[in-house]
Amino acid sequence: MGHYAAVWDDKAATEITKDWNGIDQVLLRNPHGASAKISLHGGQVISWRNDQGEELLFTSNKAIFKHPKSMRGGIQICYPQFGDCGSLDQHGFARNKVWVIDENPPPLASNESFGRSFVDLLLKSSEEDLKQWPHSFEFRLRVSLAIDGDLTLISRVRNINGKPFSFSFAYHTYLSVSDISEVRVEGLETLDYLDNLSKRELLTEQGDAITFESEIDRTYLRSPKVVAVLDHERKRTYVIGKEGLPDTVVWNPWEKKSKTMTDFGDDEYKSMLCVDGAALERPITLKPGEEWTGKLMLTAVKSSFCFDQLELQSKGF
Repeated sequence: MGHYAAVWDDKAATEITKDWNGIDQVLLRNPHGASAKISLHGGQVISWRNDQGEELLFTSNKAIFKHPKSMRGGIQICYPQFGDCGSLDQHGFARNKVWVIDENPPPLASNESFGRSFVDLLLKSSEEDLKQWPHSFEFRLRVSLAIDGDLTLISRVRNINGKPFSFSFAYHTYLSVSDISEVRVEGLETLDYLDNLSKRELLTEQGDAITFESEIDRTYLRSPKVVAVLDHERKRTYVIGKEGLPDTVVWNPWEKKSKTMTDFGDDEYKSMLCVDGAALERPITLKPGEEWTGKLMLTAVKSSFCFDQLELQSKGF
């Protein structure tokens, strides 16, 4: 279930409670006071706090906490479809399902356990899923919190079907920021991107960083393994590392669209930014018995106007 491997009592590191809908939530802690909370509704990380108790993920004040609708915020698992580019509902069905705790998951590398509190979750295709997407799968998700407060999500999708299938995927990650006009994203300069506000027109990023003055919804193609989000007002940098996820989505709804979303406050666009590790341009195809792994690593570091490459190297980026 949940553990804090080789460091301290796992019972102290992991706590299971129920939300107001009776669905389990798992709270992970580290010895320094950082924490992460994961809901079995959607396998969704709904909170990530640093050792100062500061919330690092955004959740809308108007979020709807009622199954089966997913909650607006945190980190959503978008599978087997991202967005509306397919026959399924927006962002697929995994984020709307109730997952279970995986008591005996297939092993991961030892460095994915040592010095971390973690929980393993499992989603299997149901009869209802097979009616709308006729492919049998096992989806395993590990969420872990390191001793330095870094958050890691590892997804493993296995094809237990008799024939190949393809899917798209994203970790839809809502970061909490002080003021979107004071935020910049580095690491995506000169890349090609699909502008989802202009019928997925293919364009090339011209700026030396991405800044925000209006609505943005872009899919950056073949993006690097590390992207940084710099919040100047808070002097904080989010470093987003990813493996098995070639694309990066950047989204902020801005003022006009915010007013059309029932589960999002009119001015909340100012205090959030989505930067998603994703596999979208080229869907992932699995043959029978094959497994895909996609990993997201999040760290929050104090910063000024640039992030320290040496510190990133020390964290394995």
